[in-house]
Amino acid sequence: MSRFIKTNRIKKSRKLWRERLHRLGRRLASRWIRWPAAVLLALFLISTATAVLNPVLFPPIKNYNFGVSFSKERSEQLGLDWRANYLALLDDLKIRRFRLMSYWSSHEPVRGQMDFSDLDWMMDQAAARGAQVSLAIGLRQPRWPECFQPAWAANLSGNAWKQALYAYIEAVVKRYEKHPALQSWQLENEAVNNWFGVCPPPDRQRLVEEFNLVRGISKKPIWMSLSDQHGLPLGQPVPDAYGFSIYRVVYNDKLIPGYTWYPTPLWYHRLRAVLIKLLHPKAKLFVHELQLEPWGPVDVSRLSAAEQNRTMSYDQIHFNTTFARQVGFQDIYAWGGEWWYWRKVKSGDNAVWEAVRREIEASRN
Repeated sequence: MSRFIKTNRIKKSRKLWRERLHRLGRRLASRWIRWPAAVLLALFLISTATAVLNPVLFPPIKNYNFGVSFSKERSEQLGLDWRANYLALLDDLKIRRFRLMSYWSSHEPVRGQMDFSDLDWMMDQAAARGAQVSLAIGLRQPRWPECFQPAWAANLSGNAWKQALYAYIEAVVKRYEKHPALQSWQLENEAVNNWFGVCPPPDRQRLVEEFNLVRGISKKPIWMSLSDQHGLPLGQPVPDAYGFSIYRVVYNDKLIPGYTWYPTPLWYHRLRAVLIKLLHPKAKLFVHELQLEPWGPVDVSRLSAAEQNRTMSYDQIHFNTTFARQVGFQDIYAWGGEWWYWRKVKSGDNAVWEAVRREIEASRN
């Protein structure tokens, strides 16, 4: 009798535990469904609220300076007449703020033999129209491969290499210091960016030495750009202005290849600006690179119009520009002046050019 009772109790206990496990499983399953649903709902509500509130909380800045980066070498890569490209930006779109390049590889292809005739021409054309130039200097400058070293410099190393670079920087600064178009220097584009470009590892000591070299020669402001869309300027040197880039839709080949939105909302850029001003109250902030050209898996010249539009449609031009204006900086330098012209003259599509014109006209209101 006692054995029967014991066996019966064991069966009841097992049944009870099975029921408890089933209830636990149902609860877990319910939670696994509820939590993702709650997260998705929260994201939807946040994105909706952001879309509604951003224009109210962060109205787009008015009467700002719309500038553009221009690279002679990039224009030539696209098969364009680079002079016509540059003059179209000046005379047709009437842009009056430029970031121009002084690639070491282009202006000193042979050691000790420097040729600045093309850069002289661009600077003079800007001055003739009352345009201002922020001139990029140093090893690392805008456009791929980011670092522009002449072939002969690859045979140097250590201090000999640095002194060759410093001699070139000094020559550029002394040549254009008193040029009427020169507004500022942009020293070493995204100087400590170690994930993009064909460049040596970031060298903070060299950066400080370059900064001191320029500061010792020139009274013009020295601007520097941060590493892409992230990071805070905690170390030396401390320039007169800090710039950071704004990209919205790009092709990402780092983790899972495909098109993606940059996960940097408006409040992130605003907060970053506040933190930088707390660190450096006297520093000016500006957008040194606003994405207004496609970023696809291959060079834009090899992308169809439809593929280009995936990251830079006419509507995206307006969206990106408005987003940058909401960040609130007075100076915004767009990225894509060569592509706008290429799309116009090579593809016969004026719509991109005209979309940019509308943004430039809006900048003056």
